[in-house]
Amino acid sequence: MTDAATGISARTEPARPPSRPLAAVGAYAHLAKLDVFDYYLSLLVVWAALAPAIRLDPRSLATLVVFGVGEVSVMAGLVALDDLTGFRDGSDIANYGPDAPARRLIRKPLVAGTLTEAQVIRFGWITTLAGAGLWTAAFLIAPHRPVWVIVVAALTFVTSPQYSYGVKLSYHGFQEAYIAALGWALLLIPYGLVHGSVHGKADSFIIVQAFVFGLGPLLFGVYSNTNDIDGDRGVGRPTVAALTTPRGNAVFVAAVSTMELLAIVGAPVAGIAPWWFPLAMAPTIVLRAVQYDLGFRRHDILRARKLGFWVHRVTVALLILVNLIMAGV
Repeated sequence: MTDAATGISARTEPARPPSRPLAAVGAYAHLAKLDVFDYYLSLLVVWAALAPAIRLDPRSLATLVVFGVGEVSVMAGLVALDDLTGFRDGSDIANYGPDAPARRLIRKPLVAGTLTEAQVIRFGWITTLAGAGLWTAAFLIAPHRPVWVIVVAALTFVTSPQYSYGVKLSYHGFQEAYIAALGWALLLIPYGLVHGSVHGKADSFIIVQAFVFGLGPLLFGVYSNTNDIDGDRGVGRPTVAALTTPRGNAVFVAAVSTMELLAIVGAPVAGIAPWWFPLAMAPTIVLRAVQYDLGFRRHDILRARKLGFWVHRVTVALLILVNLIMAGV
């Protein structure tokens, strides 16, 4: 996702892209943000939540693999077009320029001059269309194809290039909601394909897990937005951080963090999760408090953002462990 900063014009022509094939591959890998794999971890949560027999079923495994490759492709298209918009409105030039040494310029090929706008546009649409083909293949081989899964997948695919390109959802007040909803969808879709339903106690628990999973990317995204308040206002990106006061933003982040806590603690109370679920998720609860303290009491937003990635990954590991225990491993 683009870390919007100031509205400085970015219309200067970038340097000539590298001619070496390996350098070009590296530039495209950075464009696709392959090092940020946090959404893709949803497949591991789904796999662990399945009954042992389904977990090892060749058809189910093939469905998850094909859907997963398609997920990487769809997300590569999303972030490529997101970078294009960030370059064109000047936000990436500001965020990754010499006045922002904490940012790694190499992760923005347009700013670094290693790719041209034409190459980025082509890559964005090729990967998006490839993702459509792979998701279609996953649906064709899947053991189940519930209507709700088809609807959710279609909405996810159609809106993915529109995040900050096309209709620019993130520029119309939908950034935070989209980041979370994307995580929910990317866990529930593959679960529906290999399991088929979302009713009953076990399925209610996977919905809780999807909710917690989707809040993970949001809870490092909101810290980025806190760091980029001035820039988001400059390019007209109405994030919560840009629209409210510093105190209001701190309250919002605290509220989102509390939602995660309530989901974890409330699931056993509602009879959805085992009584020991909050104990198993205790590291997530503690780390989330540390993240908030780091960001809003010590005012080290970028370190809090970085910690957010690891909190999400710890959360995923814990969810996998919980699912394996409940399934009898």
